[in-house]
Amino acid sequence: MGVLAEELKPAGGAALDQVLIASGVGLLLAAVLLVLGYGHRTGRLRLLDAMAALAGRGAARGLPGWAALPMIVAMVSLITALLGMYWDISLHITRGRDEGPLANIAHYPILIGLFGIFAAGVIALALPVKEKPGPAPLRITRTWHVPAGGALVAGAGFYALLGFPLDDVWHRVFGQDVTLWGPTHLMLIGGAGLSLVGMLVLEREGLAASGGEAAPARLSYLRRGMACGGLLIGLSVFQAEFDFGVPQFRLVNQPFLIALAAGCALVAARLWVGRGGAILAAVFYMAVRGGVSLAVGPVIGELNAAVPMYLAEAVLVELVALALIRRPLAFGAVSGAAVGTAGFAAEYAWTQVAFRLPWTPDILVEGVLMALAGGLSGAVLGVLLAEGLAGRLPRPAVSRGLFAGSLVVIAAAVANCLVFTVPAKMQVTASLTPDGHGAFTLSRPLDDPAWIQVTAWQGGDLHVDRLERTGPATYRTTEPMPLDGTWKTLVRIHDGRALAAVPVFLPEDAAIGAKELPAEPRFTRDVQGEQPILQRELKQDVPGWMWAAASSVVLACTLILVLALGWGVSRIAGAVRARPAVRSGA
Repeated sequence: MGVLAEELKPAGGAALDQVLIASGVGLLLAAVLLVLGYGHRTGRLRLLDAMAALAGRGAARGLPGWAALPMIVAMVSLITALLGMYWDISLHITRGRDEGPLANIAHYPILIGLFGIFAAGVIALALPVKEKPGPAPLRITRTWHVPAGGALVAGAGFYALLGFPLDDVWHRVFGQDVTLWGPTHLMLIGGAGLSLVGMLVLEREGLAASGGEAAPARLSYLRRGMACGGLLIGLSVFQAEFDFGVPQFRLVNQPFLIALAAGCALVAARLWVGRGGAILAAVFYMAVRGGVSLAVGPVIGELNAAVPMYLAEAVLVELVALALIRRPLAFGAVSGAAVGTAGFAAEYAWTQVAFRLPWTPDILVEGVLMALAGGLSGAVLGVLLAEGLAGRLPRPAVSRGLFAGSLVVIAAAVANCLVFTVPAKMQVTASLTPDGHGAFTLSRPLDDPAWIQVTAWQGGDLHVDRLERTGPATYRTTEPMPLDGTWKTLVRIHDGRALAAVPVFLPEDAAIGAKELPAEPRFTRDVQGEQPILQRELKQDVPGWMWAAASSVVLACTLILVLALGWGVSRIAGAVRARPAVRSGA
């Protein structure tokens, strides 16, 4: 039955009928959106007017309808997509690849959420009819002007949606990459997460257009704090493999990603929201991310994901603000350094109780350096975002230099995380018992590895067992391993820059022509790279230049999106420079 189940799951692209159905539904939704927008602009449909008026009287009070309605639609859509994404990752970890895109129930909230983000941006473009929305509108025609934030949200949503069909193309060419950090997967989560920057620009345009007179201070404070918390959520999604305990990259990547998200979102929150803004953003993050984790785990009954704790970093940012809030760049630099050091220590302690794979002394030196790189670069971006919204960006040469420098640091840190080695001429000898326990002997000892553990996944659940050291080069399991059915079981070794594995049991997979690798009572096997084991479905005969070219196209598109967001912040900064910033507190 296990083999039959595997045969029903294609290892490349989806079945043609599912592609056609999904494409048809997408075109239908796009047509509905087009009809709504066209009907509104020609005066034949009043639905968007009514919805915008309702939004302007509710949570988005104080904003004009062209900002109020899109803000609400985008935020609800983001939470919907987040739920679907963590649900989808859980299903892939516990059950492997899909029988098809429409056979995975978690794909539906992802698609609905991503389309909702795109729709929010389109609604913001369609709503203004006889007015110039905000202080920095874009001209579409002689009489049609649109808010820059709406264009950014629509662009980010379209970029994320585009990842879905491209993901199927990617699978057909390269095979299925069962990892969060696949290029097309990053399009999905990157577009959704970065749409929050567009939302912040849109909210600022709306307040500038209304003068902020009708916006209750507490509501504006809460709304901005939630938006910054949403940005923290969006930036934290890149950590999901670590949250579940199946990372496919070096452990130092996790403190870098946590510090980057904290530095950017929490620094921006404190500057833009006011006193307590960083704490409010972290609390909103915990409520939403914790809620999603509970919904996917205990409620739906799938795999539970750990949640990084950003409260310590938020408190650090608030403390630094007591002395340096009136010097934004200094405030950002000191906050980033605090996040990368004291924040690293707090997250180190939190991983010991909350994560399947806690941080270990092996990563202390490089981990702190990576966290500093993430905290400082993220904090600089957070300062530029908040100061841009307030109309107080430094002169262009300084702003552009800081922006470019931060992106270069982030790119270098990511590249460092992706570079790893496989130990040469190293073997592991295993002795397995009938009940699934095992003892493992390495052909040479390792001083203080980040982890030596057994991972078994895609057999209906996830099994992660940090092996107990019994000698200089010997280890044993602390609980039985699954060694049959559709489980993929392997010993994983991470020591410094080394990232490798030894397969213990792999099932037969007729879809990719792979035979079963049995778990023999005693065997000696070579240590090898993890990717051919964890991502068994990847095609090994695709030319390297093709992979590099396709990845470069995705990278270029991502860079265009990031630069567009930077342009949007710069544009609103120039437009509101002469206006007083509408803020909730110093």
